[in-house]
Amino acid sequence: MSVERIRALNDQLRTTLTGGKAFMTPGIAALGPEAVQRLVTAIATFDDFCMANDPNGEHDFGMFEFESSSIIFKIEYFDTNFEFGSPDPADPAVTRRVITLMLTEEY
Repeated sequence: MSVERIRALNDQLRTTLTGGKAFMTPGIAALGPEAVQRLVTAIATFDDFCMANDPNGEHDFGMFEFESSSIIFKIEYFDTNFEFGSPDPADPAVTRRVITLMLTEEY
């Protein structure tokens, strides 16, 4: 598997919300639509990837403070039926990406 390809696909989803599905938890939704829009922008520009939060170099996880809330985003890789893990996260033909936005206390 190509870490560089996985990272590029994850960055595409994170920065444009294309190439996968996006979900938010009830805690994120409760922040209100304007805050959610600002949060989506914050995630799109997130660049604090390091060994502590990105040990595999895939840009599939981030945690940061946002308007007095602690936020997590997580990208997961599923097969095309969303039943099991992807056989090859570097191959978009066999992978469905999902990014979930949540408050840390919802993790």
